[in-house]
Amino acid sequence: MSSADPQVETVVDLNAIAHNVRILREYAGDAAVMAVVKADGYNHGAVPVARAALAAGAAEVGVTNIEEALELRAAGITAPILSWLNTGDADYAAAVAADIEIGISSAAQLRTVERAARATGHTATVTLKVDTGMNRNGVSPTEYPEVLELLQRLVSEQVVRFRAIFSHLACADEPGHPSIDMQRDRFLEAIAAAKQYHLQPELVHLANSPATLTRPDLAFDMVRPGIAMYGLSPMPRVSDYGLRPAMTFRARVVLVKNIAAGEGVSYGHRWIAPRDTTVALIPAGYADGVPRALTGRIEVRVGEHIYPSVGTISMDQLVIDLGDNPAGVRQGDTAVLFGQDDPRAQQWADLLGTISYEIVCSPRGRVVRRYVGDPVLRGSE
Repeated sequence: MSSADPQVETVVDLNAIAHNVRILREYAGDAAVMAVVKADGYNHGAVPVARAALAAGAAEVGVTNIEEALELRAAGITAPILSWLNTGDADYAAAVAADIEIGISSAAQLRTVERAARATGHTATVTLKVDTGMNRNGVSPTEYPEVLELLQRLVSEQVVRFRAIFSHLACADEPGHPSIDMQRDRFLEAIAAAKQYHLQPELVHLANSPATLTRPDLAFDMVRPGIAMYGLSPMPRVSDYGLRPAMTFRARVVLVKNIAAGEGVSYGHRWIAPRDTTVALIPAGYADGVPRALTGRIEVRVGEHIYPSVGTISMDQLVIDLGDNPAGVRQGDTAVLFGQDDPRAQQWADLLGTISYEIVCSPRGRVVRRYVGDPVLRGSE
């Protein structure tokens, strides 16, 4: 980074996104790939990630709410977009007008979409999300017949287009877990029940990232990878599957100084220098997405060398111990908190007892996001 660059930033490699989508397409076989870009693309940027994924061969895009879907449409993305989690007062009319596919999880929601379709004069595209055992979003088994009866009427009146049936797996990241097959069986039963109402879905989809990578029998017509598209394995202890992390979280060194043996560093003096040493100040802390709980537990890479974090991580800064600083770390040098090489987001996740999804969603506040790579012109190396 030059002196004109931001002090703390995430750098998103769009070539890595393209690389990961191509890997997932191989695992998907004949099934299409829906690129899940909810939560602003897992904090990578929904619009650039969606464009990169589509350019690499993804067929569709998935988001949580209508607002996210409309942002993609406003950016010129014309591919099918599915939105599957919306409140009763969401702007369904805008979604119908923009040809956003709406995931239906209840009869009440389907009636709301019906009103929006009639008010706009446009046919609404809907997909049934059936609850097969996740017990979060999705049509419950007890309400399913009511939903199917209503949907049959609306399809016959051409108020809605019935596009798909989908569900979500609870334990796919635990290969061999008995709930996976149980949910598959319930999913097949839900599809069969819809056909009894003369409702033939255009496609069905079930597989998330781990199922895409480990259960080809669950690919059906389409797979919906999320975290794997960003280069993070949903089963890191099994394999990295050749995925490439897309996000690098980094900052510029703002100060290098010598301290004497016996001197404490940062709040509470939780680290005392055991010798005369050199430390560097990194302008990133818990307000930027570096959890205070990582105090004294992480390492930071500067150039080709890795240095331990010492002292309490504070709101907007942390300290690393350079020892006698043989590498000559200087003010303005780039310090990588996590990225494509060690240290990685998964290492933070392991230390915190969480998942990599949470780690890449953490950079925030004053953190600037920028992009490298052009998957359209340069492809995936």
